[in-house]
Amino acid sequence: MLILGSVLALAAAALHVVIFRVESLAWGGPQAQKVFGAQSPEEIAATRSLAFNQGFYNLFLAVLAALGAALVLAGGVTVGATLSLAGTGSMLAAATVLLLSSPAHRAAAVKQGGLPLLAVLATVLGLLLR
Repeated sequence: MLILGSVLALAAAALHVVIFRVESLAWGGPQAQKVFGAQSPEEIAATRSLAFNQGFYNLFLAVLAALGAALVLAGGVTVGATLSLAGTGSMLAAATVLLLSSPAHRAAAVKQGGLPLLAVLATVLGLLLR
């Protein structure tokens, strides 16, 4: 189960790297417009720094989850699982906030939180069965 949790954490990390790219590097472009809805040039300019910051938040969570998963796979279960759960748990918490606070973004919240939820469940179960 720890291996499954690590693989799921790596998948969640990869998704969050994609989110980072859209928010921080491609804000205002076609992919961001598709994901977040069409925005005027003025709206893009007004939200660019917020999206840039949010993208890096997602990147840092991805790094945390991926590092933890790699450590678990390399045999460092205690430190690795702690880091992995911190990253994926934070991803899941953020998706839960979005799910509960914005009915218009529920589908995005489910996409954002699905892999972290599965990673958390598999990792916790793996730790309990150790």
